[in-house]
Amino acid sequence: MSLSPAAFAARRLLAAASHSSHEGGARTWKILTIVMALPGVGICMANAYMKAQAHSHDHPEFVPYSHLRIRTKRFPWGDGNHSLFHNSHTNALPDGFESSDH
Repeated sequence: MSLSPAAFAARRLLAAASHSSHEGGARTWKILTIVMALPGVGICMANAYMKAQAHSHDHPEFVPYSHLRIRTKRFPWGDGNHSLFHNSHTNALPDGFESSDH
């Protein structure tokens, strides 16, 4: 089976490319990291900062839904009304949010 000169040249070119394709891989990823990843992380950080600055820190109005914050028995720590990882700024008690000075 004989190949045409163009097919033979293309075959040699592809074979040569497959041998040298592994060279410079680390350099390519380093450039991609510097050019794409680091600015992307910076943009995400700036976006999170701006959203935090624009966020209202007021509590929403408390609505005592009957299916939420059901206490059938007291918790075995503290006063028995606060969960183990209770956060007074975000978690409401069965009778409403705790008073906060913030």
